[in-house]
Amino acid sequence: MAKVSIGLDAELVVEVMVLAGIGSPQDAIEAVVRDYVARGHRTEARTGLRDQGLREVDVKPREPEG
Repeated sequence: MAKVSIGLDAELVVEVMVLAGIGSPQDAIEAVVRDYVARGHRTEARTGLRDQGLREVDVKPREPEG
């Protein structure tokens, strides 16, 4: 697995550690990022199903008025 090193504000990292209840800065940030990605996938799954249902409805275009 490829790794990326980034610099973050120490106060931000400490706050994430406290909120997540995780003692390791690396693990705390990784947990937050993984949660963010998982939440995005869940949202895509929900909206994707709704969008797919909307696309399957046969809607005829309106006739131009005039």
